[in-house]
Amino acid sequence: MERKPSNAEQALPPEQAAAKAAILVECDRLTQAGITLVAVHFDGSGDEGVSEDIKCYATEDYAYEESEVQEANVSYLQEHFETLVPYGYEDGCGGFGDVILNVKTRKITVERNDRFEDYTTSSYEV
Repeated sequence: MERKPSNAEQALPPEQAAAKAAILVECDRLTQAGITLVAVHFDGSGDEGVSEDIKCYATEDYAYEESEVQEANVSYLQEHFETLVPYGYEDGCGGFGDVILNVKTRKITVERNDRFEDYTTSSYEV
């Protein structure tokens, strides 16, 4: 049985690798500012999607629209975070999620949730 590489083991496309490097190089500066998490939320459907503005947090855990936002100007990282938003999340029924930087561990996580339509069929003779 052949073992498939995990997401962490797969090579990123060059533009995503460059975005990741640009984000991670800022971790020391973010730590000094008291920032523990940085995130961008994305949401879309019907072939249209949007990424929200980048937000910073000083919490251990991130929960969209539940964590208190910290004031910090990191807008220069917006484009790098958006580069890591998964391709095609807005297609069909769409999807949503977050690109999250844990400043302490220097790890970036992409959480993607896909929406889908489901149906059931009943057939009976009368």
